[in-house]
Amino acid sequence: MASNRGLAYMEPGRVEVQSIDFPKLALGNRKCDHGVILKIVSTNICGSDQHMVRGRTTAPRGLILGHEITGEVIEAGRDVEFIKTGDLVSVPFNIACGRCRNCKEGKTGICLNVNPARPGAAYGYVDMGGWVGGQAEYVMVPYADFNLLKFPDKAQAMEKIRDLTCLSDILPTGYHGAVTAGVGTGSIVYVAGAGPVGLACAAACHLLGAACVIVGDLNPERLAQARSFGCETVDVSRSASIAEQIDNIVGAPEVDCAVDCVGFEARGHGEDARKEVPAAVLNSLMGIARAGGAIGIPGLYVTEDPGALDERAKLGNLTIRIGLGWAKSHVFTTGQCPVMKYNRQLMQAILYGKIQVAKAVNVTVISLDQGPQGYKDFDKGAARKFVIDPHGSISKN
Repeated sequence: MASNRGLAYMEPGRVEVQSIDFPKLALGNRKCDHGVILKIVSTNICGSDQHMVRGRTTAPRGLILGHEITGEVIEAGRDVEFIKTGDLVSVPFNIACGRCRNCKEGKTGICLNVNPARPGAAYGYVDMGGWVGGQAEYVMVPYADFNLLKFPDKAQAMEKIRDLTCLSDILPTGYHGAVTAGVGTGSIVYVAGAGPVGLACAAACHLLGAACVIVGDLNPERLAQARSFGCETVDVSRSASIAEQIDNIVGAPEVDCAVDCVGFEARGHGEDARKEVPAAVLNSLMGIARAGGAIGIPGLYVTEDPGALDERAKLGNLTIRIGLGWAKSHVFTTGQCPVMKYNRQLMQAILYGKIQVAKAVNVTVISLDQGPQGYKDFDKGAARKFVIDPHGSISKN
């Protein structure tokens, strides 16, 4: 029998490479004739994975991680018509059936049929349907004809694989945050968070025609990475407020559009920059977004946070200044990015050289065996997007 290995969450702060079952075209005791088996070409470590690894969720021991997947089809089920063996494909992190009401409306992040617990599912993630993750050598993907994005030219795609690997999550997610915040030609934008999603969002803002993209964080290395591709930056650990720093950049203490790429593990600002203040980003964005503006919220918020500092936050209850947002007529958009809404267009932007997202997020390729160290380095705030290459496919290019 063919072998397989994957990265497993073991306990807070520890992941390890384990031998795991080779995937089958099956869902429990029934066949999955609509699925395919992929040989992983690239699979990325995500900040959302870090929430689990830090012990901030109810993730079970032994969970195989990984929802950012690009791979080659090595087996296709009987009912798969349009995806063929040998195709190189991008896998949206949302698992969607393509048949339910939400999928037919394009809301693939909240498919009604792929998770018995709640709308929406993802690979290798707690409470998201129990699907095996893709930080492995091989993985099974269901509903292949609907879910998978085939790259039109395999050789061309491998030449740009460091960019294309970002299509499974962070580039569409950052783009979704920008679009829902109303970013367009001439916009002045503030992006909270200079992690990979925040940096991908900043690159997406440039693609959308923003005049000025300001990225806020407290990590000097990540702020330097944002400046490396033309962003202005705000250091939220400084005593000067975010509004004051924005005023120094654009001549006014407000922006047209704001995007939260941080989520529930947010830190405070100024003297509180090393303290966890879960609602800090949301409240600051309401403060700096202009009246009538919009706030995109692709940053992750959870219904259960066992590591929270207070009992209310453990249930996802945050102290948000909703009155301020109401008074300023703000529009808020939350939830998982519906990846398929954007990934084909973003693929074309990559293939035609309109966006260099790998440069923006500082893609760093590592082996599967280096995965545990990648998690440790990422947790320390490395200004890198770690991309796992289980079979040496990327390093050969």
